[in-house]
Amino acid sequence: MTRSDPVVEVVDVVKAFGPIIAVDGVSFTVGPGSITAILGGNGAGKTTTLSMLLGLLLPTSGQIRVLGEDMVHHRYRVLPRLNFSSPYVDLPHRLTVRQNLSVYAGLYGVTDHKRRIAELAEDLDFVSFLDRPTGRLSAGQKTRVALAKSLLNRPALLLLDEPTASLDPDTADVIRTYLADYGRATGASILLASHNMAEVERLCDHVLMMKGGRVVDAGAPTALTGRYGRATMEEVFLDIARNRARAADGADGP
Repeated sequence: MTRSDPVVEVVDVVKAFGPIIAVDGVSFTVGPGSITAILGGNGAGKTTTLSMLLGLLLPTSGQIRVLGEDMVHHRYRVLPRLNFSSPYVDLPHRLTVRQNLSVYAGLYGVTDHKRRIAELAEDLDFVSFLDRPTGRLSAGQKTRVALAKSLLNRPALLLLDEPTASLDPDTADVIRTYLADYGRATGASILLASHNMAEVERLCDHVLMMKGGRVVDAGAPTALTGRYGRATMEEVFLDIARNRARAADGADGP
């Protein structure tokens, strides 16, 4: 792939679990170096979409290409260049933070893993509990460690589920700045799911609005707030979630 090619291409993707359609004909692209948010209420299809991008789930139909590779047939070619973080996926509780990160560094083939772990511990402020069992961490501490895990291999595509969940406002601000800096410094693309609309407005240059397994609107945060005649993305989110007027200009597609 060239530098201008999309990092993620999703075309008419459907994911069914028996009679339940979790993702229903979704199409979108993620450009190189962009920070894109997937927004939607519970059950909108966000987590299922992220899982398919990671190769954890296969689509029922449609095409997914990540970093130029077909994720149905060739996902193992790109998995070393991806990573994922979620505060809702626990690392083994009995291992220390350092041990957990060392295991994942080995899985991703990180050759300078001791230096990389020390660097991330400093950047994300968890040096003081590197050798504490992971099961004894607070929710906010686990969020920071999960984020460190996702950055170990310096991924070209970083997928994040609620990256600042359980963090206090000061720490969350530091993390957002770190993620923005990481994207600028490395050229990596970041795709995140979040319920924090202020976070989306600050970090993201593009937003995908999902509802009922479909992308119902898309655009830059400023474009969406203007389209709906709203001051904030939270108001746009509520308009879509509560089936209010589709958009101020009457548009009917993303």
